[in-house]
Amino acid sequence: MNDLPQPTPSHETQVIWQALKNAVAKELEKKRRLGHYIVIWRDGKPVCIGEDAPRR
Repeated sequence: MNDLPQPTPSHETQVIWQALKNAVAKELEKKRRLGHYIVIWRDGKPVCIGEDAPRR
């Protein structure tokens, strides 16, 4: 485990991170409204979530 203190991200990094989070949230909401499935990473593998997700 890394016990070194983590540096505080710069203001620019925080702005970029927030923009990315907002973009992802917007896209996930759009997919939810349209009834599309999403693909996420869980336990080291991709997982499809949603009513129309492909069955394995």
